[in-house]
Amino acid sequence: EHVEAGSASGGMMLKPYVDGGTVQVDVIPAGNFYPVRYDSSGRITAVVFADQKVVGEWVYTRIEYHDFGDTYIIRNKAFRSRAKNSLGTEVPLSFVDEWAEILPEATLTGVTVPLYGYFRFPAANNIDATSPLGVSCFARAVDQIREADEQWSRFVWEFKSGERALYVDVSAFDRDKDGEPILPSRRLFRTLHGMDTPTVGEEGFFEEWSPTLREESLLNGLDAILKRVEFNCGLAYGTLSDPKSVEKTATEIKTSRQRSYVTVTDTQKALERALRELTAAMDMLATLYKLAPAGMYEITATFDDSVVTDKEAQSAQDRQTVSMGAMPKYQFLMRNYGLSEEAAREWISEVQSETKE
Repeated sequence: EHVEAGSASGGMMLKPYVDGGTVQVDVIPAGNFYPVRYDSSGRITAVVFADQKVVGEWVYTRIEYHDFGDTYIIRNKAFRSRAKNSLGTEVPLSFVDEWAEILPEATLTGVTVPLYGYFRFPAANNIDATSPLGVSCFARAVDQIREADEQWSRFVWEFKSGERALYVDVSAFDRDKDGEPILPSRRLFRTLHGMDTPTVGEEGFFEEWSPTLREESLLNGLDAILKRVEFNCGLAYGTLSDPKSVEKTATEIKTSRQRSYVTVTDTQKALERALRELTAAMDMLATLYKLAPAGMYEITATFDDSVVTDKEAQSAQDRQTVSMGAMPKYQFLMRNYGLSEEAAREWISEVQSETKE
């Protein structure tokens, strides 16, 4: 049951491993990991990772099971099949050169954190409300995305089917050796049969096909669908849709931007949590493999907020606040230039020294 739920989940796993005395990180997408147990807080405490290799006509799948409990257990098994969607029969790990040195089972003591980090998109799981797993960022807009794709196909077909053409009686063209009419352009000319063989210049000898295109109506329909995609994905109007068609009232602009702001900031927080879990796992591996002395470490996460903030407007507002005496200059440098407090104060000190000279 857990495997089936995991295969439809969103998010990704960040799994560190030791390679040649350094710690590397695998980014494992949904569908390649399968949570099988959680604790009371929803943290994944047992998970299966899947890795596939194609060798000749065989598809080899390695199953790596992590069980975080009183002791940390890792089990590895290999399977061989002729189809990617089937495990097939179990074989030794040595059947694949890259897996030959992997131990079938390892029990680790002193491991206090899972050896992986899980990034979960910060949206409620609308597929399985009982699952602590996440869903994709577009989970609520799948139907609208499909409709947008279909609408774009209609838009393209409108131009293709509405290409200008001349429908001309076959008597106007020379014939090839097989008796077929020789057309100057097969894209422009179409042949008609049975027009009572009129002569050149008579009415009905040819008809022009040049229909009125409905591109504006089709584009308006597409734009409306894209707005639904934006709304369901927590994005501001104009992110995907035509910005010129977005309503410009102050309330609507504020609400739309706030929606994007909440989505971006919540995603940043979720990513920071996953990176902290990954860092803890990397630190644990470094200790287990004696790659670095054990000790404390500090994590600082800073996200550029230019996606949700108008940097030029913020800078202008901050300059005005500094001129009013309501903001220290070092705070201005920290907010607008990304400096640390120490670097900002040093910068100000150097400027003051040069001014005195």
